[in-house]
Amino acid sequence: MSAGRIDWSASVGGPLHGAVRVPGDKSISHRAVMLAAIADGTSRIEGFLEGEDTRATAAILRQLGVRIEALSTGERIVHGVGLRGLRGSFSPLDCGNAGTGMRLLCGLLAGQEFASVLVGDDSLSRRPMGRVIDPLTRMGASIEAAPGGLPPLRINASNSLQAIDYKLPVASAQVKSAVLLAGLFANGTTRIREIQPTRDYTESMLAAFGWPVRYAPGEAELEGGHRLQATDISVPGDFSSAAFLLVGASIVAGSDLLLRDVGINPRRTGLLMALRSMGANIQLENPRKLGGEAAADLRVRFAPLRGIEVPAEVVPDMIDEFPALFVAAAFAEGPTVVRGAAELRVKESDRLAGMASGLRALGVKVDETPDGATIHGLGSAASVRGAAVESFGDHRLAMAFAVAAQRARGEVRIGDCANVATSFPGFMELANEVGMGLRGA
Repeated sequence: MSAGRIDWSASVGGPLHGAVRVPGDKSISHRAVMLAAIADGTSRIEGFLEGEDTRATAAILRQLGVRIEALSTGERIVHGVGLRGLRGSFSPLDCGNAGTGMRLLCGLLAGQEFASVLVGDDSLSRRPMGRVIDPLTRMGASIEAAPGGLPPLRINASNSLQAIDYKLPVASAQVKSAVLLAGLFANGTTRIREIQPTRDYTESMLAAFGWPVRYAPGEAELEGGHRLQATDISVPGDFSSAAFLLVGASIVAGSDLLLRDVGINPRRTGLLMALRSMGANIQLENPRKLGGEAAADLRVRFAPLRGIEVPAEVVPDMIDEFPALFVAAAFAEGPTVVRGAAELRVKESDRLAGMASGLRALGVKVDETPDGATIHGLGSAASVRGAAVESFGDHRLAMAFAVAAQRARGEVRIGDCANVATSFPGFMELANEVGMGLRGA
């Protein structure tokens, strides 16, 4: 194992039991700390994800002159500097592995009267940013990138952004959010239209901070020139993190697991619909609101699964959960077909290729296509073989293979797992607490 590299060894544990809470939602944590930073007054954020991605965003905002206090785990007090109160930094702004952070910061910084340079780690530096750069450039921003639209990004000073009416060429909540954040600083009304509705975290968070924003599934608009007012935000548990435990309990016989305070925004829970279509036994208990977002406790018990054709309309609502779905599909009866998910090829890794190669190493037949795959399920009583698989530094692949190993005949060695800390700090400890078998290699 090289310096800085973390590998895992995963093997069969036992049925998944207990009542636990997964870490706070990463998408909401990013947005809450950004909007609190440019609001008037002091905001309190509870349930803030203590992951490397969200901490990187908070560190950048501190670098830009915002005082942020971490009073306890998951709690932040943000002393907002107002819409035009950020101060430029002579040093690059390091986003680490946070693609969400970098794309949203592009929008936040596009209308500032100072220049900024956004950098990231090796993985983030291979992720294309052109789809964000294009609409922001149309608004009058000046952004320089490495060849291929890759980071590092230099966002030049600007004080004259103009609103646009923009139709997203692909379904992307991050691109939509970057344009809306730039629209706060633009002259006129910024309108976004989507080919398919995506998660509306930015829109609802803007409304929570008092900015007039009009939105419905597939569209959003706002006018520049208003102010954000400080507010208190409670961040629900991250559904993308809960996804791995939902699948684990669904495929391990005898499991009965309760996941508390999970966010269930309908634009985020496509996996829930897909798993239920496959026969999963998942109930929503105690539905309520947390920080203006729908949340509930999720009760999941083992159930035999069957393969399905994933409806194209739910693909944008589960784009981060496909690694978990692939594992569920591997233990379903019959094939599961995924189409329209080309976005997976430009995430932290090429997730289609990475999941396909890893599942094949475990003995699962996977037919890969340019925008999806067919996973030929082994059935609810079958096991996979032990093998060495690679996560390619992708946190979601690492956790997915750890779940698959709970149905393996031997040890599954998972390579390059350090980035799990970006979204799910404490995953290994929580996994073992509920009954999985996972340790450092």
